[in-house]
Formats: sequence, C-alpha cells, structure tokens
Amino acid sequence: MIDNLPQTVLVTGGAGFIGSNLVDVLLSKGHRVVAYDNFSTGQREFLEGASESPSFRLVEADLLDESALREAIRGCGFVFHLAANADIRSGLANPRRDVEQNTLATLNVLEAMRAEGIRPIAFASSAAALGEPEVFPTPEDCATPVQTSLYGASKMACEGLISSYCEGFGFEGYVFRFVSLLGPRYPHGHVFDFYKLLLDDPTRLTVLGDGNQRKSYLHIQDCLEAMLHVIQLETAKSAKHRIEIYNLGNTEYCRVDDSVGWICDQLNVTPAIEHTGGERGWVGDSPFVFLDNSKMRRTGWEVRHGIEESIRATVDWLTANRWILDRRS
Repeated sequence: MIDNLPQTVLVTGGAGFIGSNLVDVLLSKGHRVVAYDNFSTGQREFLEGASESPSFRLVEADLLDESALREAIRGCGFVFHLAANADIRSGLANPRRDVEQNTLATLNVLEAMRAEGIRPIAFASSAAALGEPEVFPTPEDCATPVQTSLYGASKMACEGLISSYCEGFGFEGYVFRFVSLLGPRYPHGHVFDFYKLLLDDPTRLTVLGDGNQRKSYLHIQDCLEAMLHVIQLETAKSAKHRIEIYNLGNTEYCRVDDSVGWICDQLNVTPAIEHTGGERGWVGDSPFVFLDNSKMRRTGWEVRHGIEESIRATVDWLTANRWILDRRS
C-alpha cells in the first residue's frame, strides 16, 4: 500500500495514457481501483492487465452523467482526476467540448466528492493552462496568463474550481501541471504524428512551424512517481488554502527539429524536411514550453529520464504497438 493513500481510489480517464499506467501502479501496490472512462480516447487494451485483478473495477460512463459518477465514486477515499479532452489543436472547431469535457466534468467530480464526503483529489492540469508566459523556466506562481487555447483556458478554470472547493469545503487538492508526456501507451502528440507520417512516406516529412519551437517533455514513469511522492507527503494538508500546485516537467528542453532528428534516427530513415514556417504550428501551440520544476524537486523527487531517451523509447513502443495508429487515426 502507498503511505497515506486510501485503499480504494477512483481514477477518471482510467483507460487513457496516464490513467491506465497509474491504474497498474496502484494495483501493484495493493490498492483497489475504480477506473472511470467513456472511451472517447481511452483504449481497452491498456486495461487488459488490470482487468485480471479482483481489485479492479471498470465503469464505462461519461463524467457528464452525474448519477453514474456518484455511484462509481461511492466508497472511494481518493480521486485521481485525469479525464479530459486533450486535443488542443482542434479546440476552435468545437469550443463547447473543452468546457464540457474539462471544466463541467471537473465540477461534476467535485460535487460527487462533496456528496460522498471525499476530500482529497489529484488533478491533471497542463502547461497549456499558463498560455504563453514571459518567464522561463516558468514557475507555479507566474503572473496570471493570457490564454492562447480553449484547452488551456478550461484547465485553468478547473484549477480555480478545485482551489475554491479546497477553501470552501475543506478539500485537499494536488494540482499537477504537466508538460507533454512520453512513454508506453502514448496515444497522441508530435511523436505519434511524425511516426505515422514517416510510415506513410519515409522520404519526406512536413513539420508545422519553423522547427525551432522549444518544448520540454517528461516520461510517464517520472510523472507518476512525482504525483505519488507528494501525495504521500500530504503537502496540501498544511498548505494555507489546502491546495498545492506542482509543475511536472523535465530539467531540459529541445527544439522540434531535434525531436524530429531522433525519431528519424530511431526509425533509420532520412526524409527531406519541409517546414511550413512561423514560430508556432497552430493556434494555441506555444513556441516555448519549459516549466520550473524546482518546487517539485525540493520535495526529494528527481527526473530519471532525459528527453531524447524518452522520445526514442516512445518510438519503440509505437513500433511494437502499431494497432494504435489505426485506432487513433
């Protein structure tokens, strides 16, 4: 059992990239896990191992279904709220989706917790919630950001809801702002996109933007270790407003063109590279993402995987699991 973590926990988005990896870790530590997922992006294959455990229960439902959520959360002592619409690029095509699947869904989670007397919650926020900051590496207490994506705006709204429930209802909140994550079960993002394009045509590759966008990435294992580490420390209990916000990112960053080079090398291809130009790939694509993780490191956590290592490992996982390319196309 993980110290200071109740025996039974709820993981929203439990069939997703982060959620399914977390489910496996929690089960391996002796916890009972309820995974909640509507399978809009989650994959049943990610839960094949978990499904063999008598300590695992899957609830297939949407977080907008308040009665299903209330039933699923009953008996749990901790909530890992990871479910979200994570398609930043397509946000402008359907503005309601980020509000409904991220902000309103989070409100429903908080209300279900309040009704069932559950107080501790860990929330998967994002570096995108910080828009385009002016300070790098960017600390948790940076100036209120100008939002550049509907996804980022919805995540910041979720942070506000959680902090107000911590203040008003005595919740215990852990907010983790992730950079883009890499590793096993990686289902979408730049490595996925480039990998698929290179499989279709290994002789040429179009890169959105000028290739000089600077990004920081984190391995899923480092992410989960960080989350569980501070939850064990119960840092939010002694915080002024019963909430702690942590940046989870690497201590380094790379250019998009660097990442392209590692992906091509891992696949042993040498395509002609064409850039579309400009400092960003799409509306909402921040040209520089680099979070200050010193607050997290002061708790005793350290990054174990470098960015190049993580990108190459992700390429290898995609090569061994090509079924996800068709599933997510």
